[in-house]
Amino acid sequence: MATEQTYIMVKPDGVQRGLVGEIIGRFEKRGYKLVAAKLVHASVEHLEKHYADLKGKPFFPGLVKYMASGPVMALVFQGKDVVKQGRVLLGATNPLASAPGTIRGDFGIDVGRNICHGSDGVESAKKEIALWFGEQNPTIEYNRVLDSQIYE
Repeated sequence: MATEQTYIMVKPDGVQRGLVGEIIGRFEKRGYKLVAAKLVHASVEHLEKHYADLKGKPFFPGLVKYMASGPVMALVFQGKDVVKQGRVLLGATNPLASAPGTIRGDFGIDVGRNICHGSDGVESAKKEIALWFGEQNPTIEYNRVLDSQIYE
């Protein structure tokens, strides 16, 4: 079974609203395995590294300030096509454009408070996992009995 990993971050609004368990549950109910998790109050410098690709955007300073305003939940999920499917579970970046049933569609209203971040590709997932969990493999490998029921 070919699997990949993705980085999902519950942003300060999601943590403050008590949505961490709901978000983890949605990924697990989809069949994805949680292999790393930690609560982090990230520094501005760390967040500037995470969002480096957005540095020239006018909203960048506000984004970094907001993300540093409270703890975030850093998560790594593993499974078949988890990067692409994880983004489907999250919904559109703008919650008002997100379908009902998606995390952002069900819980978000403003684009600047859109509950979660999700890796946009396999390579960016690897970089984000390394940034948030360290260069060494931070994940815990374990077998679930139900994997044989989920994957062919």
